[in-house]
Amino acid sequence: MATAEQIKALIKSHFSEDRERFYTISLQVAAHESRQGHNSIASAIRNIVDKGRHQAKSKIIPFPGDLQGLVLTQEPDTPKSSLVIPDTLEKRIDRIVHEYRQKNKLKSHGLKHRRKILLSGPPGTGKTMTASVLAHILDLKLHTIQVDRLVTKFMGETSAKLRQIFDLIKQVHGVYLFDEFDAIGAERSMENDVGEMRRVLNAFLQFIEQDHSDSLIIAATNNPKLLDHALFRRFEDVLHYNLPGEKERQALIENVMGVFMAPCFAWKNVLKASNKLSHAEIDYACKDTIKGMILSGKTKGNATMLIQALKERQNSYHEHR
Repeated sequence: MATAEQIKALIKSHFSEDRERFYTISLQVAAHESRQGHNSIASAIRNIVDKGRHQAKSKIIPFPGDLQGLVLTQEPDTPKSSLVIPDTLEKRIDRIVHEYRQKNKLKSHGLKHRRKILLSGPPGTGKTMTASVLAHILDLKLHTIQVDRLVTKFMGETSAKLRQIFDLIKQVHGVYLFDEFDAIGAERSMENDVGEMRRVLNAFLQFIEQDHSDSLIIAATNNPKLLDHALFRRFEDVLHYNLPGEKERQALIENVMGVFMAPCFAWKNVLKASNKLSHAEIDYACKDTIKGMILSGKTKGNATMLIQALKERQNSYHEHR
């Protein structure tokens, strides 16, 4: 039988539409039943979870010819509660949502909702997740354009492919994420630039300025200093992401660890060990801790276990700087 804490966590994750946490807790229940010798029940729970994950739609958009595989279409189920960011940034995201939902009211006054958004900041700080959250909240599909592959594969004809993508933006309403955007958005005067890339950037500037659809266009970059200055005025909002502060790190750890967290937790040491790590790296460390607990038969994790996982992430990070 699932513990009371697990049942509470299941109910909470259901009503907050946090599907990934619901899956995680369900598997925790399965592991608990397995330890009790209820193998048939544990197997049934795992099968239900696997089936639910499999049914989550993720498919390649049916682009004609050689564009297939460069635009990935998903129906995200990432709830807003998964996005651990400062209040100021959260309010700006709320404003995007509010304007979208009131877009017809704005149109009646000759105005348009903000829909061309640039997200910048270090890797793993929540930029891609923001696009997923917006698509989920607004009940839209997320179309991710893999810019680095587009440029590499179609050098010499990238501008023509960009035109096809912007035609899609007009025809198919959704959230469009240009990930690794600096692959085409680099400053045109850079010494290592080539004529082809200048043409690609000029084409992008033209297409995004001429786009008047209702779709949300989001560009994400890890290196805003590399971007051409002409890009910034094409975007109606620029959101900058930073590494999480103490408040965000604690909230993130509480979200991921959930019922696996011991009642007495040495937060001071944990927060010190997680300093200068990104959201993604902290998330990985928490999940590494949970996996270690499950495999060793433990139900509650103390701070020492998490600190060790965080230190491993710190060491990996510094080794590859």
